[in-house]
Amino acid sequence: MSETFVLPVGPQHPALKEPTSFRFKVDGEYIIDADLRLGYNHRGMEKGCEARTYVQDIYLLERVCGICSNAHMTCFAQGVERLMGIEPPPRGLFIRCLMGELERIHSHLLWLGVAGHEIGFDTFFMYTWRDREVVMDLLEMVSGNRVNYGMQTFGGVRRDLDGTQIKTLLEGIAALKARTPYYLNLGATEPTMVARIKGVGLLPKQKAIELNTAGPTARASGVDFDVRKDDPYAGFGDLIPFTIVTDDGCDVLARVVVRAKEMMASYDIMEFILKNLPAGEIRTKAPRRVPEGETVSRVEAQRGECIHYIRANGTDKPDRVKVRAPTLANWPATLYMLRGAFLADIPIIMAAIDPCLSCTDRMAVISDCRGNEKVWDWETLRQHGIDFHRRRGIRP
Repeated sequence: MSETFVLPVGPQHPALKEPTSFRFKVDGEYIIDADLRLGYNHRGMEKGCEARTYVQDIYLLERVCGICSNAHMTCFAQGVERLMGIEPPPRGLFIRCLMGELERIHSHLLWLGVAGHEIGFDTFFMYTWRDREVVMDLLEMVSGNRVNYGMQTFGGVRRDLDGTQIKTLLEGIAALKARTPYYLNLGATEPTMVARIKGVGLLPKQKAIELNTAGPTARASGVDFDVRKDDPYAGFGDLIPFTIVTDDGCDVLARVVVRAKEMMASYDIMEFILKNLPAGEIRTKAPRRVPEGETVSRVEAQRGECIHYIRANGTDKPDRVKVRAPTLANWPATLYMLRGAFLADIPIIMAAIDPCLSCTDRMAVISDCRGNEKVWDWETLRQHGIDFHRRRGIRP
């Protein structure tokens, strides 16, 4: 006779690197139903944008996520450029795309290592993270930083590439391009790994579409969508050739394959950029004030479609900024994939969407015990944080 019970996982749990809370209804080792409770990361970054200038905001929003920092910076910059009515020069657009693809390689190598670690294949983790160091060294050479590169600005990019840097980049890309097929072969054919992830976390194509899944999670279910192709930005479209990578496996194995193949596609994109880099300026002059209006900006971040909504009021500060990170789009599909799975599959199914809670969680509205609601401004929110920690004996 079966007996069901509710198993809480999180917000503090060894399987979770960031705080979020799941409630699993289980029957023995099987998950019958899953529920998600977000909101444990209270950052207030969107509200903070309203009290800062656009130039300050571009660096604030870069810190929405350390792994997707360039994606958020690019998304905000191109949205503000649209409101300003300016277009970066071709060289600036090519370098903007180059930074995005370098960051994509960095993220996918990181994710492949995490996937290996979650199933106990730590050798795979060490191999991929070794090569991730190569990418981070290249990013540091170009921007001066290994994380939060600060490369984007309104009207283009902040740093140019010289001949020595281009040569080093091509050498690094060639080395990674030679090693990545090994990871693809290992991830797709190594018996122990395949046995552990094949058929796990199934997400049929139609369900992926119905649940508005984004990024490699959607493309691993055969959904042929990528913002770089479907809504081209920067140098994508007519300038930089690009092919969408998909797989019809619809499971965790397919998500491994898609990310490995996407790295091979990114190498081709970067080689094309470096060998066809236009001459000229890297940025154009941008005004300090942004004309009144609103826009929606999209980029293909490593985890999927990243969206920034920006509303301008004619001053040097935005009236509203809203960030929709791809992890938020993928949570409904994750709950679907968890239903019917084994308890032991929870870590790898959740890891397979490459979740980022700091990207996802927001806070704007505070409710009191009487049901009254109010929106806190940035200074009130900041002071609340200071007082909160002081009451617990922590002096910020």
